[in-house]
Amino acid sequence: MTGSSHLPLLLRAARGEALDRPPVWMMRQAGRYMKAYRDLRDRYPSFRERSEIPEVAIEVSLQPWRAFKPDGVILFSDIVTPLPGLGIEMDIAEGKGPIIADPIRSQAQVDKLHPLVPEETMPFIKTILNSLREEVKNEATVLGFVGAPWTLAAYAVEGKGSKTYSVIKNMAFSDPAILHQLLSKLADAIATYACYQIDCGAQVIQMFDSWAGQLSPQDYDTFALPYQQQVFRKIKQVHPETPLILLVTGSAGLLERMSKAGADILTIDWTVDMADARARLGKDVKVQGNLDPGVLFGSKEFIRDRILDTIRKAGNRGHILNLGHGILPNTPEENAAYFFETAKQVDQLLSAV
Repeated sequence: MTGSSHLPLLLRAARGEALDRPPVWMMRQAGRYMKAYRDLRDRYPSFRERSEIPEVAIEVSLQPWRAFKPDGVILFSDIVTPLPGLGIEMDIAEGKGPIIADPIRSQAQVDKLHPLVPEETMPFIKTILNSLREEVKNEATVLGFVGAPWTLAAYAVEGKGSKTYSVIKNMAFSDPAILHQLLSKLADAIATYACYQIDCGAQVIQMFDSWAGQLSPQDYDTFALPYQQQVFRKIKQVHPETPLILLVTGSAGLLERMSKAGADILTIDWTVDMADARARLGKDVKVQGNLDPGVLFGSKEFIRDRILDTIRKAGNRGHILNLGHGILPNTPEENAAYFFETAKQVDQLLSAV
């Protein structure tokens, strides 16, 4: 018996152990494609209610656990949840995402931001994560998550999601000193928040830099990477054993740069073949991914073949099976179920081929 055989599968993969099958979970696995979630949304129409009332957020987080028994159960929340605790008021509009009432555009606004004290401004996080650990016990890994500095800055400066990121790029290219101060303050707050999640029961933290793929490589090196490093370095100082995952949307051109961020595991999206990603990153870098969420609209045979293809290319060490991004809202629920079933039987399927 190895010293870690009692650990949940996802933590064993994060340690780089050879496994019969990869652990499996899905980004956005708690959400709109599930009837149970839509029913609950009818009773709690505000996203902030659903994510900040502990018993509701616990229920939503556990819906996919009860339905599919994934190897990872992730906190139901949003990356902008900590912003009010810094002094950036926000709401989350259904179908539109975060809305910032007073976007950050000036030095005076950056100066007014204050350090995050999560136990005071987000006490619900502790209740939620404690309950998730209690519920799933050792059968799955509880994941927490945070937004990365660049992505949170993009929301804070733009005031909402964007297709062009012209407002924050204007600041980056014409008044970078203000943006660097904002990014550094956000990095400190995000690290504090991640450590708080770990203290409350999260066993892995995933950081979403959803909009860093909108940067050119040289601008990624200037405005995203140093602040990813700042967050991960600060977390590791306090919790050196907690695995950290980095996701950058549209990261095909940035993989080698992402590997310098300080994360233990990199999420690979579907714009890169998994074998190519492994070759580019080297066998020692652990990966997560990378099925196209659109695959789940295909036939069962197609879904199975794509799962097997990804797992073969990723190998049996240091791979967490996931989609390259979140499951899409109108995905057939039975196809999500089939994704999990197939992933768990993959050792038999591969040996039968």
